[in-house]
Amino acid sequence: MEIVVVSDSHGRIEVLNEILKAHPNADAYIHCGDLELPDTYFPQFIRVKGNNDYYANVPHEIVTQVNDLKVLITHSHQYTYIQRKQQLAKKAEHLGCKLVCYGHTHVFHDEVIDGIQLVNPGSCWINRDRSDPSYAVVTVEAGKMTVKRINVKI
Repeated sequence: MEIVVVSDSHGRIEVLNEILKAHPNADAYIHCGDLELPDTYFPQFIRVKGNNDYYANVPHEIVTQVNDLKVLITHSHQYTYIQRKQQLAKKAEHLGCKLVCYGHTHVFHDEVIDGIQLVNPGSCWINRDRSDPSYAVVTVEAGKMTVKRINVKI
């Protein structure tokens, strides 16, 4: 199973089109907020509202099922900066989720906390740690989850 996770694309239509073209057979496409485009754009993506999605009519946070994997998706701007990852892992555990996809920080992150996989794909636009823009591909095979960072070519 392949899940493509993006965040903080801030209106970059061409980047999202290239990502969809590169992964035509993914089982799910997730956008963790700050798409900054109307709801009619990119219906392929399961998306949440980010702090810059002023007109989006989507929730700030959702739980979704991708095959047999339960996923918590959030932009994460409503969580405290210092304890964000721990708060997300705790909430995911409470909701029965094994994967958390979040954005907002514009920094790629991949970590397991208390058995919960946390993935921040970074930003498709500009990363705050000065690394290349990025997204993530989460692969699940035989119950094992792996996360791959893919840099966006601008």
